[in-house]
Amino acid sequence: MPIFEFKCQSCQHQFEKLIFPGDDPTPPCPECQAPGAEKLMSAGAIRAQGIPSGGGGFKLPACAPAGG
Repeated sequence: MPIFEFKCQSCQHQFEKLIFPGDDPTPPCPECQAPGAEKLMSAGAIRAQGIPSGGGGFKLPACAPAGG
């Protein structure tokens, strides 16, 4: 289950929430209980092109031999 980052629109409190299937996708703020927190883009949600999504390290592409 993914952990998402949220920001409350009322009090600006930022928090993380583990979201299970069937849960409210916009949970209330744990500080002020206001509904409808905004989901933030987190570093874990961004995957750079060329970096595998799991299972080990990053391998550089093979280069063609010099000379010709």
